[in-house]
Amino acid sequence: MFMILKNKVIVFLGNTRYDSPIQATSLFIARNFSKYNKVFFIDYPFTLKDYFEYKRTGKLKDREGKFSLSSDGLMDTDLPNLKIVITPPVLPINFLPEGLIFRFLLKINEQLIASRLKHIFRKQNIQDFIYINSFNFHYPEVVKGLNPSLKIYHCVDPIIVPYDKKHGLISEAQLLKDSDVVICTSKALYKEKKLANHNTYFVPNAADSIVGQSSLTAGLPDHNWVAGIKKPIIGYLGTIERRINYDLLEKVILANPDKSFVLAGPVSEGFVPDSFRNYPNVHFIGAVPYQEVPQMIKTFNVAIIPFKKDEVSNTIFPIKLFEYMSAGKPVVASDFNEDLKDFTRNSVEYCSDASSFSLAINSALLNDSEAKIEERKALAKENTWEQRSGQISEIIGSHLSPVIQSSAIGEKSNLNLLVNN
Repeated sequence: MFMILKNKVIVFLGNTRYDSPIQATSLFIARNFSKYNKVFFIDYPFTLKDYFEYKRTGKLKDREGKFSLSSDGLMDTDLPNLKIVITPPVLPINFLPEGLIFRFLLKINEQLIASRLKHIFRKQNIQDFIYINSFNFHYPEVVKGLNPSLKIYHCVDPIIVPYDKKHGLISEAQLLKDSDVVICTSKALYKEKKLANHNTYFVPNAADSIVGQSSLTAGLPDHNWVAGIKKPIIGYLGTIERRINYDLLEKVILANPDKSFVLAGPVSEGFVPDSFRNYPNVHFIGAVPYQEVPQMIKTFNVAIIPFKKDEVSNTIFPIKLFEYMSAGKPVVASDFNEDLKDFTRNSVEYCSDASSFSLAINSALLNDSEAKIEERKALAKENTWEQRSGQISEIIGSHLSPVIQSSAIGEKSNLNLLVNN
């Protein structure tokens, strides 16, 4: 049993919008924390450019009226204690070079976000809060001067995209320095960030247990986007981008012409080889709405994670791994992150080349069993967002002052913190 954080106000600044088709780590954790706490999730701010572009397309319907400086910006969710905070539009400044002008304008943007929080705090008489910046290095000092009882930086990925690196490397260094606690989703990130902040912990990503449970619902039909595709289906669900090992995957596709390879997710242009579009057994079907993910996973006979093995992939702890397992699906992955074996034991095949990858797929198709399915489902239950939120609660509780601890933490636990030395 975990020590559960209770009766606190928690503010999340995530790196996504609340209605993004791809659910983010920050939103999963915010939802779990809202079971026992009042949680405010700051919607990723629209720039003025975003605002006018979205307004023209009619995509701001739910947010209309919330952008005003006089509004509190609050939106209800399906959970009573979880509120979405819509901020006023901010200035689009990422195009500027790093320097005094950029940092000056950034402070203006951060003050706009902070002013929305002040409005809410005054209106609801909130005197104290815990702040979690979930990988939003674009706004590193939003709560400077607001004096939260604890400042947490949740690092979920390396900064590798040029847009992010332009200012993000300097901003993340600020976050690491200013945060009371840093939580990383991989051991590689943990080892790196601990050099900058001693209070750094490792808490890996997890799965939404609802996805797996829904995938197992009796009578759930195959997703209609793949209904006509020949089986067996070897499936990948996620963004199709630079981290995929296309060389390995192409060899696997060519070695298995009797199987259909379904790549479900948004495609980042410029990474997928042109040849992939010409293979009759390869199917790109685009982004899958989150509520339809269980149906999609159900159609997979074998689920794959064919990532490159490099210094970037070594920091990745993919959410899809435990979503696949919670649905009981056999998983074949490249050996991109050795740490994953600690959490999946012998239930996932990790392969070093295309030949072993193909063999593992064929073995999974021939030798799967009810016992193996149940083993995968049981392992997934040890790696849910409920579990991770409990682990993060313990970390937060250990860093609160003794007075705050006594009023905010319940249900004492025997859990040791995952990593912090």
